[in-house]
Amino acid sequence: MAEITAAKVKELRDTSGAGMMDCKKALQECDGDLDAAVDWLRTKGLAKAAKKSGRVAAEGLVAAVAEGNKGALLEVNAETDFVGRNETFQDYVANVAKVVLEKDGDQDAVLAADYPGTGRSVADQLTDNIATIGENMSFRRCASLSVSNGVVASYIHSALKPGMGKIGVLVALESEGDKAVLEGLGKQIAMHVAAARPEFLDRDSVDPAVLDRERAVLVEQARESGKPEEIIEKMIEGRIRKYYEEICLLDQTFVIDGETKVAKVVENAAKDAGAPVKLVGYARYELGEGIEKKEDDFAAEVAAAVQG
Repeated sequence: MAEITAAKVKELRDTSGAGMMDCKKALQECDGDLDAAVDWLRTKGLAKAAKKSGRVAAEGLVAAVAEGNKGALLEVNAETDFVGRNETFQDYVANVAKVVLEKDGDQDAVLAADYPGTGRSVADQLTDNIATIGENMSFRRCASLSVSNGVVASYIHSALKPGMGKIGVLVALESEGDKAVLEGLGKQIAMHVAAARPEFLDRDSVDPAVLDRERAVLVEQARESGKPEEIIEKMIEGRIRKYYEEICLLDQTFVIDGETKVAKVVENAAKDAGAPVKLVGYARYELGEGIEKKEDDFAAEVAAAVQG
């Protein structure tokens, strides 16, 4: 029996795109013969993943899970919306969400962690799913929020099933107050975040480069009006305040009532909660955001086929 080294297993994995354990088994079955092992994987339907790796995966699912003072968020992509409705894919996302919670959102640790009941890692199980389902998939990102005392609330918009859908939000509230009140408040703020798309928590967390760029644009716009510099400066101050109201969660108008600032909503919640409440963090994932999707030109595809 030929020695099955880690280097040879890695080489087969790089060649075939199959999972680590599947590659090891293939080499064992083929007495270490690399080419024969590739063929063995192909006959088992496990070497398809590599051929699919170039396809754009912008569909899939976002999942959110929260347990008390801790919550996790992740996005796993596939090529088509159909796969997002596949039970095997949904089970994978649900199971990995729990791993993300356990690993505090450390993506490398999550991918290397054991996938429940398989003997494979989370990463290898995804590769196995690619081969089984027949579409390219990717573990895109994950995050975790926690508080020392309080709650982390979650919300899924356009849910396909509990905890999974197109938009996922986590909201972290620090407080010694009534947990039920905090849960309700957190859920409402999470719904607000899903709708309002804040870019930052508060003014202090705004990226200085982003603010400088916005200020430069506003200055140029104001100067074109021909007004004196002292008037321009006051105009800029007002427009920057308005900009904060657009991008900062605590400065936004609460979508639930359409009039109160989110910061004031949190402050007012102290009465019902029985203790001061602080909104310390949030996370929002929208499925496929920022992924450039390939637009197929069917007419051009047909023309190319006709021309051979």
